[in-house]
Amino acid sequence: MTEENPGNPIGKVNQVEITAEIEKSFLDYAMSVIVQRALPDVRDGLKPVHRRILYAMEQMSLHHSGKYTKSAKVVGEVLGKYHPHGDIPVYDALVRLAQDFSMRYMLVDGQGNFGSVDGDSPAAMRYTEVRLAAISEEILADINKETVDTTANFDNTLNEPTYLPSKLPNLLLMGSEGIAVGLATKIPPHNLTEVIDAVSYAIGHGKAIINKHQEESTSTETVKDVFDIPKISFEGKDTKKLDLVTPTEVSFESEATVDDLVQFIKGPDFPTGGAIYDANQIKEVYATGRGRIVMRGKAEIEEGKGGKSQIIISEIPYQVNKAEMVARIAQLVKDKKVEGISDLRDESDREGIRVVVELKRDARPKSVLNNLYKHTALQTTFPANFVALVDQTPQTLTLKQMIVEFVKHRQQVVVRRSIYDLKQNRARARTSISSHLGYAAKAFGRTGKTKN
Repeated sequence: MTEENPGNPIGKVNQVEITAEIEKSFLDYAMSVIVQRALPDVRDGLKPVHRRILYAMEQMSLHHSGKYTKSAKVVGEVLGKYHPHGDIPVYDALVRLAQDFSMRYMLVDGQGNFGSVDGDSPAAMRYTEVRLAAISEEILADINKETVDTTANFDNTLNEPTYLPSKLPNLLLMGSEGIAVGLATKIPPHNLTEVIDAVSYAIGHGKAIINKHQEESTSTETVKDVFDIPKISFEGKDTKKLDLVTPTEVSFESEATVDDLVQFIKGPDFPTGGAIYDANQIKEVYATGRGRIVMRGKAEIEEGKGGKSQIIISEIPYQVNKAEMVARIAQLVKDKKVEGISDLRDESDREGIRVVVELKRDARPKSVLNNLYKHTALQTTFPANFVALVDQTPQTLTLKQMIVEFVKHRQQVVVRRSIYDLKQNRARARTSISSHLGYAAKAFGRTGKTKN
């Protein structure tokens, strides 16, 4: 440190233990990945990249009733303003939001080739077009009414929301998947009607809590203060003090239990269909936030020509690559691990999935089908792990906690929106009264003017 400027840190060498420095640096890196990359926020159910994509599209006015625009334009907007990372990861995230086999409710309305359930890659971003889906309008509603916190972007030139207002419990509806440093999340998607029914039940059996001490309520704002117009008499008017509740003072508790909520939410609702098994295991997942959910594709045995039977697969488990599953069946037949199959055809088209497994005359259909469940991805498990950020801290959440946190979020959004609307109405009222007073003064001046 120089003697001329003792406060100048340039040139100063600090002696530190290398183990302590590595521990601190790694912890900072881990928290950065956890908060800024891999885990969703419990309030809007989105990771930062998805949130930035939706926000950028809203700022570009790419509403569901408007026209499509090039995906490359959206990716450039996100990269240039909010997400200083690679263009391919941003486009991959955008593509996933437009895939009907990945999202239970698509947040982006895509036009073009966005990949397939067979694992086909989407077209390049210069060929595809996007706009917001109608449901995304509910996630972004009231964002311009100071309903959410904002933070500076990477170069401190713009502000971006730290979460979205989200009228919908998006974390349960869309699910999420991500791997951070020492943490991972894997949340299945759910049905909109079932989740809303569960939220309504929790609200009906809960209560709002105002964490406000009476002695702290010192507001003396009256109607006169609201309009702030001089020489106006408010005698005889209602001058009741206005006691506003700030968002941080609002909370929520519910007496609903997981057993109550599973009456409405029977289990996950995967976009590729299929069936799930073991109700007790599903209830354990919802009660603890962890567990394995058994998934099976939909397969039916039908009578074919010449007395032969067929196994028709019309639905497959979530996140299963159909082409790889069909190739696996063919390999099992070739290796003679599954016997009784004479032919295999993939007749899937834009109308839906249809995989035909032709059986030999002497084959036992149910035995063959059970072997397919055993040796292929026609039956698989979903390793649920309900981890999300609560106040920027990763937590393993139960079903009830996820719903309660969403209700708390909506309480704060509604309070902040109401305060914003009140401010706007006050400003309009103040302007209106000032205008009327001005017109009255001018009119009085004209009518009271005398000739010299």
